[in-house]
Amino acid sequence: MDFALPPEIDDVRRRVRAFVDTTILPLERDPAAYDEHENIAPAVLEEVRAKAKAAGLWSLQMPKERGGGGLNTVGMAACYEEMNRSIFGPVCFNSAAPDDGNMVLLNKVGTEAQKERWLQPIIDGKVRSSIVMTEPDPGSGSDPAGMMLTRAEKRGDRWVVHGRKWFITGAEAASHFILLARTSDDPRKGLSAFLYHKDQPGWRIERRIPIMGPEEHGGHCELVFDGLEIPEDDVLMKIGDGLKATQIRLGTARLTHCMRWLGLSKRALEIATEYVSRRQAFGKALAKRESVQTMLGDAALQIEMGRLLTMKAAWKLDQGDFARKEVSMAKVVVADVLHQAIDVAIQLNGARGYSKDTPLEWMYRYARQAKLVDGASEVHKMVLSRFLMEEGQDFWRWGV
Repeated sequence: MDFALPPEIDDVRRRVRAFVDTTILPLERDPAAYDEHENIAPAVLEEVRAKAKAAGLWSLQMPKERGGGGLNTVGMAACYEEMNRSIFGPVCFNSAAPDDGNMVLLNKVGTEAQKERWLQPIIDGKVRSSIVMTEPDPGSGSDPAGMMLTRAEKRGDRWVVHGRKWFITGAEAASHFILLARTSDDPRKGLSAFLYHKDQPGWRIERRIPIMGPEEHGGHCELVFDGLEIPEDDVLMKIGDGLKATQIRLGTARLTHCMRWLGLSKRALEIATEYVSRRQAFGKALAKRESVQTMLGDAALQIEMGRLLTMKAAWKLDQGDFARKEVSMAKVVVADVLHQAIDVAIQLNGARGYSKDTPLEWMYRYARQAKLVDGASEVHKMVLSRFLMEEGQDFWRWGV
């Protein structure tokens, strides 16, 4: 692959960076810009989103004919990294999870009617969305095909859903939902994907689950389904294609997490390098100390390794490859990179880093989820082990 960005993509990247610098980063220093869950306040967000739309930086991952920017996956990698130099960044551009992954999935597999009804309002920023998969023990987590307990049964021309889900990101703020439920006991074709609206009866939010870190808009919720009825037109793909739908969604969604986390990692080092360059101790700036240089150099190295893995996976996705190995590698490495970069930045800032005078403590609490969301790191390593056992030396083959 060619690591040089096409000029048109680099132009968008530069514009995103400038927008983050001038419009979003200043908000992090304003207590009034935060909501009660430590995210950007809704009223402030709407103002910033309007500016992003006016600047032509809205929904860059979606087709131009639907009002997006038409970026491919490589372009997304470059621009998402710039967006998440701010803790508020991605949502301001309509590029935050879970909306981002849901839009990508609906755009790839939805019918034209489904795109108009369910996708276009998300692209336009009129509604938020959520994907409903994970269940409480003993239900599905990393093994949805084998453990999903929520069931949808056909009754007449409707599918009727009963079950319970939890840690559903964004559910409290969402209007459009993608729901995974069991429709048969077939080990590979037993799950199906459905679309439903928040106003449909037969389901409820049981609670918003408190978490250790700052929350996405809409939180992480526990849902109960006690007779939700879904018409046939709102089946996404075909009955039995639910596992396929999740694989299509998660391939890109896992990688977009990596893209954003790399931006946050770089921001942590920005804060660290600025501080150690001016902070004096024992007669010289901290940046002149060999121990500090080693910490910064290693963190910078790890970020670049994560970027290369992420960009390779993005490139393979753009070639039509599923890039399962590459996405898993990036997900494992970048989750660790994020934690390391922020931890180093806190250490080098001392008590200042542990305080709320910088966003580092916010970032540190947020970063711990990286090793869990969209598949725990251990699961991705198991996936890589399976590929190694099947492919042997071909695990590292060059594409020709």
